[in-house]
Amino acid sequence: MKRIVLLRHGESMWNKENRFTGWTDISLSEQGITEAYEAGITLRTSGFDFRLAYTSMLKRAVKTLDCVLDAMDRSWVQVEKSWRLNEKHYGALQGLNKAETAALYGDWQVYKWRRSFDVAPKPVPEISEANPANDTRYRDVPRCELPLTESLKDTVERVIPYWKCEIFRQLAYYDDILVVAHGNSLRAIIKYVKGISDDDISELNIPTATPYVLEFDDSGLLTNDFYLGDEAKIREKAAAVARQGVSKP
Repeated sequence: MKRIVLLRHGESMWNKENRFTGWTDISLSEQGITEAYEAGITLRTSGFDFRLAYTSMLKRAVKTLDCVLDAMDRSWVQVEKSWRLNEKHYGALQGLNKAETAALYGDWQVYKWRRSFDVAPKPVPEISEANPANDTRYRDVPRCELPLTESLKDTVERVIPYWKCEIFRQLAYYDDILVVAHGNSLRAIIKYVKGISDDDISELNIPTATPYVLEFDDSGLLTNDFYLGDEAKIREKAAAVARQGVSKP
């Protein structure tokens, strides 16, 4: 059996403030750090033995991975970072409060921006600091590949080639692989792996710092998938994610 664990980063400061974050590089909150360590303890006690991990270029994911590996006494694990695992770019919404935006534009419009498959927010201007092309960490990425806004469809198109050609391919050499990323980049992976429809993917809400295990047989077929942890608490955390975009939760 081969296993890939998907883990959304712990609570960030803008998660705490209910803001659209996207590619904005925001730190973990104290609660997020605690969540990350708890995830590491859960993975350690569940018998996972990672020797390879992947994460994005954003520090809330990188810090989460660091905390997880520290809790597992696995700080020596090989880590690969890629911008292709970054969160969906929320365009001009980045930095705005989700509930306030829903009050202004309506719950349904914000729901489409957050959870629909092919609706993207208004893009940021080329000259904006929120344009990744103006960030030195992406200087080696062709400008035409860096987004000014994204739908989930756009996110799928940049994440899945990396999943297929890099992450999934490594199951030939490793039994356990850890991927620490973001709500929408992980939704893209789960949609692809499980064959979730464009409509049904809107109902998938991934809680912070909750390990999601994908089990594969030796031929690479998915045989099982599940969250690690208390089911009732996980359902409540997922429901809380869904409520973030409502004007009056």
